[in-house]
Amino acid sequence: LRQFPSLVNCCTIDWFTEWPADALTAVAQKFLASVTLETEVRNSCVEMCSVFHSQTSKLAVSFKEQLKRIYYATPTSFLELIATFQTLLAEKRKQVMDLKDKYEKGLDKILTTEQSVGVMKVELIELQPKLAEKNVEVEKMMVIVNAETEKTNVEKEAVAVEEAAASATAQKAAEQKAEVEGDLAEAMPALNDALGALEVLTQKDIGEIKAMGSPPGPVKMVLHAVCIMKGIKPGRVKDANGNMVEDWWTPSKKMVGESDFLRSLQTYDRDNISPAIIKKISVMTPHEDFQPARVKQCSIAASGICMWVCAMETYDRVAKVVGPKREALAVAEAEYATVMEQLTIKQAELQKLLDALAELEAKLKGLK
Repeated sequence: LRQFPSLVNCCTIDWFTEWPADALTAVAQKFLASVTLETEVRNSCVEMCSVFHSQTSKLAVSFKEQLKRIYYATPTSFLELIATFQTLLAEKRKQVMDLKDKYEKGLDKILTTEQSVGVMKVELIELQPKLAEKNVEVEKMMVIVNAETEKTNVEKEAVAVEEAAASATAQKAAEQKAEVEGDLAEAMPALNDALGALEVLTQKDIGEIKAMGSPPGPVKMVLHAVCIMKGIKPGRVKDANGNMVEDWWTPSKKMVGESDFLRSLQTYDRDNISPAIIKKISVMTPHEDFQPARVKQCSIAASGICMWVCAMETYDRVAKVVGPKREALAVAEAEYATVMEQLTIKQAELQKLLDALAELEAKLKGLK
């Protein structure tokens, strides 16, 4: 009907009868009987509902006369009025009860808090002497902790100085070691190559040298050098003119004929070669016939021995430079070991102080 207002406006509904005041009162009493109210209040509510409905009917007549529009105050409207009153009353009662509960809980909290504060006041009064004692104890502990902290800081600074010194010593030793290893890198490859060449030689190869009746000049020169290295004296023979000259071949043949000849070269004491021997060898090594490639054309075995002689000369030359550096390195490493030993002791003492300080701080925290 709301979609067709003209239809509603042009229709009239005839009621058989209007509910009289007694019927309104009876209906209101029946529906409000289930609501919890005092008798006087319930009667007032019943009367209010009846008056509302009656006055609404009268106002509807006035509304029709003035605005030419009809409003119907039906029994259903009266029932809806009672239902609305019941709903609104229940909501308001719930709101009031909620506020009442909050208020009561708030009062309970206030009372409980007052009681707790009272108890706490009593406890604080009782604890005042103990708190005073604690304060005195904390002050004493603070003095001890401050003293230990200062002592620990002094020790920390001392250890830091020692660590810096140890670091500087370690760096110095590392630099010296790197320098020594750099110098040795010049001689060690040639020495290793020479020792490797000796490893592959056999007694058969040496026998070929021994069997030479008239050896080539490069072979004789190489064995001559080995005789000098091993401190073997030359023989004395007459030359074509009848003059006595040195003979290095005869002792050379005897030398290579020894069963441990190769072993003696491999285990040669290269760190203690006489300067006089090196002086003689250094004159021979630059010679054209003393080059390993030249010697190899005459004898493979002699070539390996030639490499060994050259390596010994190079090693000795480098060792003379490295020797003082090795000594300095040994001194630096010994100094570093001493510094580290002292530093370790200092660090252990510092750790004891730190542990003791941590224990005191824990006790102080417990007192607070």
